Formats: sequence, structure tokens, C-alpha cells
Amino acid sequence: MKTASRLALALTALLATTSFATAQQCGGDLGAFLDGVKAEAIAAGASPEAANAALAGAQIDQKVLSRDRSQGVFKQTFLEFSQRTVSQSRLDIGRQKIKQYAEVFGRAEQEYGVPAGVVAAFWAMETDFGAVQGDFNTRNALVTLAHDCRRPELFRPQLLNLITMVQHGDLDPASNTGAWAGEIGQVQMLPKDIVAFGVDGDGDGHVNVKKSSPDAILTAAKFIEHLGFRRGEPWIQEVVVPDNLPWEKTGFGSSMTAGDWFALGVKPRDGNTAFGALPASIVLPQGRKGPAFITYPNFNIYLEWNQSFIYTTSAAYFATRLMGAEPYQKGNPEPGLADTEMKALQTKLQAMGHDVGKIDGILGSGTRIAIQKEQQRLGMPADGWATPALLAAL
Repeated sequence: MKTASRLALALTALLATTSFATAQQCGGDLGAFLDGVKAEAIAAGASPEAANAALAGAQIDQKVLSRDRSQGVFKQTFLEFSQRTVSQSRLDIGRQKIKQYAEVFGRAEQEYGVPAGVVAAFWAMETDFGAVQGDFNTRNALVTLAHDCRRPELFRPQLLNLITMVQHGDLDPASNTGAWAGEIGQVQMLPKDIVAFGVDGDGDGHVNVKKSSPDAILTAAKFIEHLGFRRGEPWIQEVVVPDNLPWEKTGFGSSMTAGDWFALGVKPRDGNTAFGALPASIVLPQGRKGPAFITYPNFNIYLEWNQSFIYTTSAAYFATRLMGAEPYQKGNPEPGLADTEMKALQTKLQAMGHDVGKIDGILGSGTRIAIQKEQQRLGMPADGWATPALLAAL
């Protein structure tokens, strides 16, 4: 899910700048395809030596195509996923890393306004602090996906940026490995973003986000700043919600401020109400009886990083824990739906005219909005949580 979300965002940006002709340069003879890539790279400023070195020995990787065609779907609940990913072991290691690289994290916050916990949480969730970075040859992965005609408008520019990294001496095309879709390094970034936001954190004259933790930390911080992180503001807070909250107002897209929510009886568990003037939404990952959070504008950077609601909420919560927050209250959520039941619910909602996207068994944003509308129509608490009671009522 991470890869699909990040790539979808990159695709949206690239469509505005990639010509139709470039988008058609895919498929056919691999040698002719690589010659075309080399010519385009050289025309854009790459040296012939770098282009040749980057693509020498490039091959199609059938395992990459297989992975691309069979991307899994994200069906864990927030409690399941966050309890697994925000483990005590990861918290302990994260705090050790923040202490070990205190000077680097301090620079990240001073120069880019991004606190240590935000970067460290992504570092943990993406690669376990660099321990698991992927074993696909990056050059071959990008050649494979750029040559494939499913999404060349996304992957061809990534391949061109890989050539730029080779020219800078920041990547060895023969040995560099990463994720199947071309993400590289300790925080799993695509070549285009590494070239645009790369920072030489250790002063060796190169940006090596795979082997250098300072490079990875500062590059991630600069990228997060680019995504719109607002200096000195929170991103998420755990809250306690009253039983009579207007549930239909919860969820993303609220026009209310944090102060409006506080006036309705929402209480931050840490007692900090200093950001009452900020726009805010109440998110209930497992309904009104489960954990509850208030999100601020900085939460949007998590949605830019990954569009999975469960991943983003977990990553944001992880960051607060690294910054000293207490564990959330699990509450007592109502039982959810099994996969077949969720698909049946989505089918019913779609038949009623709601846009739930693909019938995939995932409680995504479209399905949550549709559920809230039907809960409100039926006189049920409109908290967006899919339950057997709702399915039966429909």
C-alpha cells in the first residue's frame, strides 16, 4: 500500500509535466528502449559516460512485474496495525537513534522545522531504521517499470533521475538495491525526490540515503518540509470524546477549529489546548468507542507520504510517542466486519449511489464517508465505523 500511494501522488505531479510523446516511449526491444532513455538523459544534461554506466547490463526483472501486478491490499484495523508497528522495541530503538544522532536531528528541526519524532517514525516504519531496505536491483526495477507500458509516465522520469544520481557519484547502478518499485534508502524515497531534496548530512560530498543515516535523516526532513509541514505546530493528539459528540461532523474535511471541538467537550489527554485556533478534525479509526484523535494541518503531510488511513494515523501516533506522548487508550470498539462482509457492505453502498471506489474490502475514506451518511439517515451514531449492525440495517 505504501508504494501504490506514493507512486500515485508522484504520477499526479508528473502528468502535468510529462509530454504525451514521452509517455509512449515504452515496450518493444529493450536495447532500443535503453538507447532512447540514454538520448533523453543526455539531452537533459547527463554525460554520455554517466548514461552508459547507469544502464550498462540493465535487464528486465520479472519479479518486479509480478510484484507490480499483485500488490496486496491493506485490511488490518488501526489497533492491529499500530500495536504491531509501534512496538516497545521500536520505541526504544527510535529514542536511542534520536539520542545517537541528536546533532543531525537538531539540524533537521532548525533548518526544516521538522521534529525528530516525525522523521524517526518514518525511518522506523519504512525500513526498521535502515535494517530492511529491499533487495531488488534499483536500476533493473526502474528499467522494468519504465519499459512496461502500464505506468511509463511515472517510471521513466525516475530512471532519468537515477542516471543523475550515477553522474553525481551517489549510486552504483550494478549493486544498489531497494524496494521493487524503485524506492531507495533508509526512508524509502524515489530517485526524483532524492535528486530534488537530497542533503549531504555527513559532509562526504555525496547524498547516500542508503548507507548514511545523516543523509537519510536530513533528506527526509527537507522532503517533509516540501510536503507542507508547518514549523512549531502539532500533527495529531489523542483525545477523549464525550458520548453526545455530533459524530456526523467527525472525519477529515471538517471546517471546525480545535477550539470548536474543545467547546463540544473534546479533551486532549495531555491537557494541551494551546492550538485551539488551528483547523482540526476528529478521527475515529475504529469508531466512537475506540481510540480518538484530533488532527491538525500538519497531518496532511502524512496523507501526502502515504494515503492509507491506517498507516498514516499509526505513523503520526508513533511520532508523538517518540516525542513523549503516553500510549493511547484502546477503548472497547464495536466488532468490525470480516472481508466478505465489508465487500457486501461496499456493494450495498455503491448500489445506493455512494462512491466507495473499488469493492476491495478496505475501509477507506470513500467508504467511511458513505457509512457516515447512511448511519445519519438511519439514526445511528455517524462515526464512520463499519459494524454488523449497520450491514444488517441496510
